[in-house]
Amino acid sequence: MSAVDPIGDMLTRIRNAVMAGHTVVAFPSSKMKVAIAKILKEEGYVSGYEVVYGKVAGSKLLRVRLKYVGDRRERHPVISGLDRISRPGRRVYTGKQDIPWVLSGIGIAILSTPKGVMTGQRARQLGVGGEIICKVW
Repeated sequence: MSAVDPIGDMLTRIRNAVMAGHTVVAFPSSKMKVAIAKILKEEGYVSGYEVVYGKVAGSKLLRVRLKYVGDRRERHPVISGLDRISRPGRRVYTGKQDIPWVLSGIGIAILSTPKGVMTGQRARQLGVGGEIICKVW
């Protein structure tokens, strides 16, 4: 799956790590994945991320630290859902007036616009549309 849809692979790894209760998840790095991790950090869905060099020469890994709330036994993940919208086989684009609201503003939509990767709310403020990468809530 990772060769066909690297962003989908990233989101699936995060989703699986959250369901398993892991605190850190790692996957191959790219500029788009780092931009998505940065948005997740800024919006408070993850506690941090870092790019580290792997054991193979020239390979970089992106490590994301997942965020949980509550005490040890009653710990709940901050990310309750991830949904990949635009896929390699079916790209989904939106204009500035049709940017989707996720759970009436509780979640975020991540878009790739001509001005960079940003949240749907930021794209509305700047008046730009683009490709809807995913929704997070």
